[in-house]
Amino acid sequence: MGTSNASNLDLDLDRPNIEDYLPTDSIQEPLRKLRLRDLLDISPTLTEAVGAIVDANLASWDCFNSLDCSRHLYPGNDSFTRCFKSNPPEPWNWNVYLFPLWCLGVVVRYGILFPVRVIILTLGWIIFLSCYIPVHLLLKGHDKLRKKLERVLVELICCFFVASWTGVVKYHGPRPCARPKQVFVANHTSMIDFIILEQMTAFAVIMQKHPGWVGLLQSTILESVGCIWFNRSEAKDREIVARKLREHVEGAENNPLLIFPEGTCVNNQYSVMFKKGAFELGSTVCPIAIKYNKIFVDAFWNSRKQSFTTHLLQLMTSWAVVCDVWYLEPQNMKPGETAIEFAERVRGIISVRAGIKKVPWDGYLKYSRPSPKHRERKQQSFAESVLRGLEDK
Repeated sequence: MGTSNASNLDLDLDRPNIEDYLPTDSIQEPLRKLRLRDLLDISPTLTEAVGAIVDANLASWDCFNSLDCSRHLYPGNDSFTRCFKSNPPEPWNWNVYLFPLWCLGVVVRYGILFPVRVIILTLGWIIFLSCYIPVHLLLKGHDKLRKKLERVLVELICCFFVASWTGVVKYHGPRPCARPKQVFVANHTSMIDFIILEQMTAFAVIMQKHPGWVGLLQSTILESVGCIWFNRSEAKDREIVARKLREHVEGAENNPLLIFPEGTCVNNQYSVMFKKGAFELGSTVCPIAIKYNKIFVDAFWNSRKQSFTTHLLQLMTSWAVVCDVWYLEPQNMKPGETAIEFAERVRGIISVRAGIKKVPWDGYLKYSRPSPKHRERKQQSFAESVLRGLEDK
């Protein structure tokens, strides 16, 4: 009962008060004092649609240059900014009895666990490089054997990464296997999602090109498992990636393809709209749900505030990274279903399994202010979907 009340309270926070944004003379009050909220209560779909439209209009104002500015326009109810907000744990060392225990924990995490984890990760890299370099250079004439060994070695180094966080990962469902015309999609919290999934299966992933040592790994080691990189700022990269996607899913010997269709890291409490690229390939879509337990550390990578190196150090100085991974039932596009509807259906399956909330936002807005034409297209598309839902009712 407490959980239900908390959920209802959260929904109420996200639902704007429509009357605050209407002129006072637009609400007619007959003798029985019929109010706008009474009309909206006729249909839950209508209530949700109107709330989302008002929310979208507020958020699409010229405030996307800063994610925090919309709090002043719509305080306490901006579900967009909450999707990308880190949620530090409540402080518990506030009295004289608990503070010594907290100090002891700091000594254990930084003085004992962290050095041990650095040794584990260093040892892992030594083993990996001493095997990977000879395999990569000496077996160029034996591509099938070389690719098989490189896949095993990539899985191995990912295991060392997870061990360096004291990762406790529970996998549910059958282990993925390589099949043609098949693509895997998952919700996205951090770049460690890829590492956690990769230690079980050598996926080829679609990922943003990163600078620094991460970019070096992308262009060398991860290239061997067939990963595809793109630059979000380059429009021509979209066409190249789309072509590579189709070529990859057609290959029978290629590694399973993994896509994070949200296109950005979300804080594991919400799921933003899925990009439709993975859902218009004519392939079977295999959903993967990932849920992190925040009792030991918040695994969300807020790339606007910290580098990936800092994020890894945060994980390595925590007690543990605990999460569940569910390999869900494969889905195919239904007759008459569009790619967008297919994507939303799969997003719903993942959200329910991971216990995260769906919000009607495009994660691209995190990086770029939308143009008027883009907003108009999105609003028109959303209005059409709302009308279809009302007609089905």
